[in-house]
Amino acid sequence: MREILLGDHHVHSSFSDDAVSTLEDNVAAASTAGLRELRLVDHVRTSTTWVPEFLAAVRALDVPDGLTVLSGVEAKILNASGDLDIPSLPSDVGRILIADHQFPGSDGPWSPSETLERLAAGLRVDDALDLLIEGLVRAVRRHPGNQLAHCFSILPKIGIDASQLGRERLDEWAQAAAETDTVVEINEKWACPQPPAVEAAVTAGVTLVASTDSHDARDVGRYERVVEIIDAIAEDA
Repeated sequence: MREILLGDHHVHSSFSDDAVSTLEDNVAAASTAGLRELRLVDHVRTSTTWVPEFLAAVRALDVPDGLTVLSGVEAKILNASGDLDIPSLPSDVGRILIADHQFPGSDGPWSPSETLERLAAGLRVDDALDLLIEGLVRAVRRHPGNQLAHCFSILPKIGIDASQLGRERLDEWAQAAAETDTVVEINEKWACPQPPAVEAAVTAGVTLVASTDSHDARDVGRYERVVEIIDAIAEDA
């Protein structure tokens, strides 16, 4: 599985308002790190208008030999119905990275603080986890052939350990990803999904990629936590 470390499939540029490096910076860093694949991805919302400009800039990059540069956009899940916060996209956008930036609630996106309040007010953890899986499964079925970004990163923000997902939920999630040709990334920044989820994905035949979720070119292709997750799976095999 270590061959996935030769790619970085979630790298942000200054097209995102929280990143500091240019597209050119990221390409140079990927080449220096010896990567074979780089997916340049930036955050979008329904109101975003710059995607054509971003794609044109990616196409215009001077890419070193041996490196393949791909594109994509990252959009958050809005609710348990699987709606995404995403504008109309050109056909050549590459992948949509489906992200759990907020909790996919039954009536819209819940911030971590709102989700914590609902849990304190009586929302059962099992019911919350069912909503999360429902939102993820519906999102990949509505938007097949894309990528799940830092999946389950929302859980520590709302005080739930990923171990509480359980095998049945993970199998449902992994099977939906497999059936919809959805790629699952192992994310360096958030150290997720954790080994049990990755094992469920492997069993279901899901394609895995590595990502740093870099917002600074100095982090492109630099893996530690992803390696730990991969090694933990290898030990259990």
